[in-house]
Parts: sequence; structure tokens; C-alpha cells
Amino acid sequence: MELKDISHNLTFSTVEKPGKTTNSDESIQSVGKERINSLKQLVGEIEFLILERERLSKQIVDETEKIKTEIQNFLLSSEAVDSEDFKERNGLRNKQIDISELQLNEKVNCWRDVALLKKELRERVKELNEKEERMAVFEKILY
Repeated sequence: MELKDISHNLTFSTVEKPGKTTNSDESIQSVGKERINSLKQLVGEIEFLILERERLSKQIVDETEKIKTEIQNFLLSSEAVDSEDFKERNGLRNKQIDISELQLNEKVNCWRDVALLKKELRERVKELNEKEERMAVFEKILY
């Protein structure tokens, strides 16, 4: 068995000093920071959507309440004289009931939408926190 010297074929690369970052380290950090920034933006958008959904629901309930009040005021201000008036008044009472059902449905739908948005928000906040913690650990390792 013959042994050969292979040391003349080896090349050595230069080793960076500890604490010094390279371009690849900076690009990794920039990608991580971009992801963190996009998650922060997404969290802000979800929070905005929650507030807007609640505002919209309140607006719908308020407007339907005004309509119900107008119907009630009309019913109180006028009396039924004949069968046509009775039919009209009953129709208006049915409209009040329909509006009340609409209000209840809107409240339930708002609750459902907000619950889904809050679930999404919790997931994104958790993901954001994990990314920020990883970035902090990565920066500690690099520096």
C-alpha cells in the first residue's frame, strides 16, 4: 500500500474575525426584518378590520333602530279607520319584527366576524413574536 502526500492540493479560505458580519449575514437580516415589518403591517390591518367591523355593526343597528322608531311613531300618531288601514298597520308591525330580526342577525354576524379576526390576530401576533425572538437570537450570534 502506497501513501501519497495530498497536502499540495488543499486550499484554505480566509476566516472572518468574530463579530464581523458578512454581506450574506446582512441579507439574511434584511429578509428577516422585511418579514417582521410585513407581519407588523398585517397585525395593524387586522386590528383595523376588527374596529371597522364593530363600527359597521353599530351603524347598522343604529340605523335600523331609527327605522323602527319612525314606524312606531307613525303607528302611534295615526289610527286605523278601515280594513285597509288595519292591513297597513299590520304590515308595518311585521316590518318592525323583520328589522328586529335583522338587528339580531347583524349582532351575531358581527360577533362571528370579530371572533375570526381576533383568532387570525392572535396567530399573527404569535408568529411576529417568534420571528422577533429568532431575529434577536440571530443578532446575538452574529455580534
